[in-house]
Amino acid sequence: MTKEMTERETEKILEVCLLAGRIMMEGGAETYRVEDTMTRIAASYGITETHSFVTPTGIIVSLQGDNPTRLVRINSRTTDLEKVAQVNQISRKIAAGELSVQGAHQSLIKLEESHLLFPISYQILAAAFVSGSFLIMFKGVWTDFLPAMIAGGMGYSGLLLIQHYTRVKFFAEFFASLIIGLVSLAMVTFGFGMELDKIIIGSVMPLVPGLLITNAVRDLMVGHFVSGLSKGAEALFTAFAIGAGVAVVFL
Repeated sequence: MTKEMTERETEKILEVCLLAGRIMMEGGAETYRVEDTMTRIAASYGITETHSFVTPTGIIVSLQGDNPTRLVRINSRTTDLEKVAQVNQISRKIAAGELSVQGAHQSLIKLEESHLLFPISYQILAAAFVSGSFLIMFKGVWTDFLPAMIAGGMGYSGLLLIQHYTRVKFFAEFFASLIIGLVSLAMVTFGFGMELDKIIIGSVMPLVPGLLITNAVRDLMVGHFVSGLSKGAEALFTAFAIGAGVAVVFL
């Protein structure tokens, strides 16, 4: 094999590592899992020395030899654990020798372009049921189950709508919690609901950044302090936006 071909293949391996890492980060994976997956992919193709630096906004990877260091920007982050699981599955196939570099690259491109999230109607319906379920878990009365479902569903609908047009996560979360507070207050005022606090608490639970908090703690535990602190700060601002939106209703 010529040196030119070796460099070309190494460049392709680097692209596969970066693409896999980007899909995982955009899907809500932990930092250490992203680094471990990229290292395993490179090792499966014969590159044993890999250096990577992953943050919530970018991934830097450098392979052994004279190959340049590459950087890929993370522009958006959401919760799409199905894509994270699919990347892990592709990584296992690579480790087992079932996928060539070109095949792995094509599989990752196909996965990136696929839309694995549930339809918006399903997401809103799930948020409504989760809101009612959390109300019962927080010892609310069953007569408030439907009001919590309505408030939670409307709030999550507002979150998706505002986030689609503004692309500002905290702005969308603030107005979503504001909608929840207004709807809950209106239903209690007109006698449709009984315990305002329980309705609001149950309804805002779909907005709570549980995965983000979990990933922040796990990253801090394994020593990824930059990622852990940044994710923790993002979770803190999200909690502030949710609290501020509800607080405005009571002013």
